[in-house]
Amino acid sequence: MQQFYPSVPHPYSFELNKDMHFSAAHYIPADEAGKCAKMHGHTYHLNITIAGDRLNRTGFLIDFKQLKDLIHKRYDHSVLNDHPEFTDTFPTTEQLAQQIHELVQETLDRSDNQPKCIQVIVRETPTSYVIYRPKEVS
Repeated sequence: MQQFYPSVPHPYSFELNKDMHFSAAHYIPADEAGKCAKMHGHTYHLNITIAGDRLNRTGFLIDFKQLKDLIHKRYDHSVLNDHPEFTDTFPTTEQLAQQIHELVQETLDRSDNQPKCIQVIVRETPTSYVIYRPKEVS
């Protein structure tokens, strides 16, 4: 899938974008969720944007495979409601985008070159997606 997403203005020299997808089920246990209150599944399509000024010793902001492994191994073929990050909230697309951002940023924070995850896009269906951008990128 080739997709162009909204870009994020930033002061960094390098920008990396990684597209990936995974399949997962979820339900939103609330009356206002309508049909989504019942268990159902999606093939989620993601775009993660990472930016930084320094590359690691291999010459990457982060290895593309490391990003895929981080997300795919965690969420693919799972029930999102069963993940601990959704214990106190519903696994909406908005919440999923925020959780993916936090997971990626925690990984980036452990790297020597300190890149930043500046945008996560989660597409739930061909016509519906969410963009999550942290308020401050430092």
